[in-house]
Amino acid sequence: MNKGFFNWFIFIILSVIWGSSFIMMKEGLLHLSAFQVASLRIVFSGIVLLPTAIKHFRNIPSDKLWIIFLSGVLGSLLPAYLFCIAETRIDGALAGTLNSLTPIFVIITGALFFRSKTSANKILGILIAFTGSVLLLLSKGNMLQSQYIEYVSFVIIATICYGFNVNMVYQYLQHIGSLQIASIALVSNAIPALVVLYFTGYFNLPLTDYGVLYSTAYAAMLGVFGTAIASIIFYVLIKRAGAVFASMVTYGIPIIANFWGMVYGEEVGLKQFGCLFLILSGVFIANLRR
Repeated sequence: MNKGFFNWFIFIILSVIWGSSFIMMKEGLLHLSAFQVASLRIVFSGIVLLPTAIKHFRNIPSDKLWIIFLSGVLGSLLPAYLFCIAETRIDGALAGTLNSLTPIFVIITGALFFRSKTSANKILGILIAFTGSVLLLLSKGNMLQSQYIEYVSFVIIATICYGFNVNMVYQYLQHIGSLQIASIALVSNAIPALVVLYFTGYFNLPLTDYGVLYSTAYAAMLGVFGTAIASIIFYVLIKRAGAVFASMVTYGIPIIANFWGMVYGEEVGLKQFGCLFLILSGVFIANLRR
């Protein structure tokens, strides 16, 4: 199969999986807290990948283990909590759209911490995408209230984490298999997630109650598909196509997230799609080759 075609095929699959994750979070939050949904997401992803992690653990150089663990923290653990907390107050469509800032932070963190070169078109793209994000918030009047700005900032912090992670994987983990990275990263991060789950009182809930089972099922789907499987595919894409192209999967995520937003009756209109177009235009310009 043509290499470029396969890269785009992975791109589309990831867009659908991650774009649907935002509405799965909303369903999980119906009967569970943000910390419980995020913890379950990481724990289930770790359970799925545990056999693989055990198989490959001894093959990983010891000096790379902490980098893989940190990759799990920045690429999965922290964003899982940040997005779930954010979605207790903001729409999934808005969270999915702001997630498209990830490539911008790939460029910024790459330039600041990984010695990546920054060209004029990258600076221009950053400014355009930032303008689109500000206009997006202005289009949702209630988002300008201080309590909502705080929750929007959680999404932005998550995209900064993604930016660090993409650069780190591309720079330091090129010679380690994608399945090995994902499995060890998620299994090791499932341990702190399990601790959080315990202290949030999840195991004291009536676990056979329909509502708890319903939300747990969505958290499990998030873990299996939105984290375990998607992380493996994403690491494959980083290695095949590079950090910038892999981060561009956020081109597709907002389209899927906004589609689900319309299905679930969230505020999604022409103004929001106009801002989305502006953000993605900025990301596209920032990623143009000289």
